[in-house]
Amino acid sequence: MVKNSAASLLTSVDDLFTTQEERDEAKRETIMEIPLSQISDFPNHPFKVKMDESMSDLVESVKSYGVLSPVIVRPKDNGEYEMIAGHRRKRASELAGKDSIKCIVQDVTDDEAIILMVDSNLQREQLLPSEKAFAFKMKLDAMKRQAGRPKENGATVLPNFEGKKSRDILAEQSGESHEQIRKYIRLTYLSQPLLDMVDDGKIAMRPAVELSYLTENEQEILLNTMEWEDCTPSHVQAIKMRQYSQEGKLNEGVIQSILQEEKPNQKEQFRMPKERISKYFAPGTSSQKIEETIIKALELYRKRQREAER
Repeated sequence: MVKNSAASLLTSVDDLFTTQEERDEAKRETIMEIPLSQISDFPNHPFKVKMDESMSDLVESVKSYGVLSPVIVRPKDNGEYEMIAGHRRKRASELAGKDSIKCIVQDVTDDEAIILMVDSNLQREQLLPSEKAFAFKMKLDAMKRQAGRPKENGATVLPNFEGKKSRDILAEQSGESHEQIRKYIRLTYLSQPLLDMVDDGKIAMRPAVELSYLTENEQEILLNTMEWEDCTPSHVQAIKMRQYSQEGKLNEGVIQSILQEEKPNQKEQFRMPKERISKYFAPGTSSQKIEETIIKALELYRKRQREAER
């Protein structure tokens, strides 16, 4: 009986020297070693887990040292867990032959989990346009749900942010402009094959945004016509297609006619299969960045040749 009284006294003393926020946080976050088999992936996770050189290096690191930074999971109703941040570390652990992984367990809501998942992954250096597109959309939708219904004729305003709109807050947090975020989110309306072409650098961002306004059927017709004509639309051509679509006049003949138009800057081009040079660039590197790097390398090569001839 005395023992129970002492325990009650200790509890009350702890309560005196901690805030309710600290006590709540203690309940919300713990670190545990959890079997990999009990951790499921985050639903509709927008970030790709690639089997590339970086993953190979991570696997070797996990074999030698284990996972240095714990992943973040949240408990599920069935007693298992859902991954929030750490899908690459989990996959590397599986490939390294590990049975479990060190986890930070946070009991958070669906929207809190989405925001935490997106924020933890947006810090990565190399992200594909599609990854940013779906990540921004998921986070923005979660922020809006947290804020409640939008006011009439106005964007959602989040609480405790001095009346700022959700898109403005997302822009500040991500380092992207309001307009750039809008463009990325428009990419989520593209069909998967067209979105893959954006990721591969075959379709630039500006025409891709215009094409996102085409219907699913129009996008499918466009894809087939692009394959037949062996070309991709310019920004001007994409704008034309969007205009015809809005007027209900876009069909296969119109798309073909637009694609066959000679582009203002159309000149004979030298092409090289991307797989021949992909090993020299990080995954997700844009075509423009690849071109700039190759030009710089050629300039350096020419300079050294001239020096050698002297």
